[in-house]
Amino acid sequence: MSEPFNEATRVSTGFLTALERRCLIWLADRIPPRINSDHLTALALVAMFMTGVSYWLAREHRLALVSAVVWLALNWLGDSLDGTLARVRQRQRPRYGFYVDHVLDTFGVLFVLGGLALSGYMRPFVAAGVLIAYYILSIELFLATYCLSTFRMSFWKLGPTELRILLAAGTLALLFDPKVTMLGEEYGLFDVGGIVATGGLTLTALVSAAGHAHELYLAEPLPGAVGKEA
Repeated sequence: MSEPFNEATRVSTGFLTALERRCLIWLADRIPPRINSDHLTALALVAMFMTGVSYWLAREHRLALVSAVVWLALNWLGDSLDGTLARVRQRQRPRYGFYVDHVLDTFGVLFVLGGLALSGYMRPFVAAGVLIAYYILSIELFLATYCLSTFRMSFWKLGPTELRILLAAGTLALLFDPKVTMLGEEYGLFDVGGIVATGGLTLTALVSAAGHAHELYLAEPLPGAVGKEA
């Protein structure tokens, strides 16, 4: 018999959170019974892999960028709907679901950024920077989930769904002009976007880590410290 498990509270404050939640419940009510959450999780991983492949193919065939956007949409469907489907059907496996979902996400992001690094639209060192910053933020969030039983899914009103939309919009923009002019110089659109993303993810990790460390410091005062201060 397994030990009782208290699922972490999910905190999402993205621009589209409320609308997305309603759409996911509507979709979950209409998913055929033969499709379960594991199928949707697998779809999310395959879609991320194919997104990376599409970026790689776009080096020679620019229209492959369109397929990258389609695969991003399918990734949203699988990644966002798997947990909702389990909750709607009362088939939750919180530990298994949390673990598998986020382990596969780490591979999925690697596939996408690997594809971008091979695409010619983003320099490899920029893609590596984004990947490292993403992993640092992920580690911070997972540690906070364990220590505080709160899993924060969005920052600055941006969550996974909003970030997918930004990536899809940028991908479509590559079809028209893969360059951006700044201070009279031309730079790759995704190089600039990647540097901004690296900075944003790193700043978010630092702010989040400082806030969580302060929260834990107050929650666990040193023995005798309260008495001495009094």
